[in-house]
Amino acid sequence: MVQDWVDGVVREYDDREGFGVIDSHDTPGGCWFHYSMIEVPGRKTLSPGQLVRFTLEREVEQDGFVFRASQVRPLI
Repeated sequence: MVQDWVDGVVREYDDREGFGVIDSHDTPGGCWFHYSMIEVPGRKTLSPGQLVRFTLEREVEQDGFVFRASQVRPLI
């Protein structure tokens, strides 16, 4: 199930592997995301501490996380 847009902060992002974790009040334990979900032109990368807005899927199993982002947009 996809939810409305949520604001969060990138906890970590592995540029080489192409995935990371976003923290927010709506995603206890973190929200997994893949680089293909990052909505920016050009090179798709994010940095730890970066503010983002994202949609999420609940009750999924992705690398030990129960939340997975389906769209990620940097706020800065």
